[in-house]
Amino acid sequence: MITVYVYILDTLADWELGYVTAELNSKRFFKKDAPDVSVKMAGVSQEPVRTMGGLTVTPDCAVSDIAVNENSVLLLPGAAAWSDPRHDAVIERAGELLRAGAVVCAICGATAALANAGLLDRRPHTSNGAGYLEMCAPRYKGQRFYVDKPSAADRSLITAGSAGALLWAKQIIERLEVFRPDTLEAWYSYFSTGREEHFFSLMQTLPAGK
Repeated sequence: MITVYVYILDTLADWELGYVTAELNSKRFFKKDAPDVSVKMAGVSQEPVRTMGGLTVTPDCAVSDIAVNENSVLLLPGAAAWSDPRHDAVIERAGELLRAGAVVCAICGATAALANAGLLDRRPHTSNGAGYLEMCAPRYKGQRFYVDKPSAADRSLITAGSAGALLWAKQIIERLEVFRPDTLEAWYSYFSTGREEHFFSLMQTLPAGK
């Protein structure tokens, strides 16, 4: 069982999580022998949070409930609230997860929180720009590992800038091995181009009965 913990906080950038959470939760394009995946919302507490788009989301668990093992995945979305020290606990847990070989995925403002904690100092990563990290993360020292791409995967760390949500989702799905490779390529091609032929290619890769 893979448990995907989605950290939710006030001002969360809803759209950055949309592609990946929709696919991992619905399992609509999963391959026949895909590992079992559970998606849980984690927060500072179990009090509801309000996203940037105005949605109210109630956490399923607290940060302290996030299991530190190789079967855990932590998704950290962008938000305007990452400078609040209340979120330091989840960044500490992210460091523990990386050391345990678990998958940690951060996008937009969450990358600055990781950078400020020194978690990007020695690993390839990306964000909204190297200058963005220097501006938002005073303790950032990972400039020579910065990758100028929408999303970057380095073993168990997957990072992205605010415009990289689709590629970020693709790299996360690929890392978790829940899609067949041809399904993932067709899925990415369709959502990145909108071309009809990719949609039909996607449908043709699915197991019988889906």
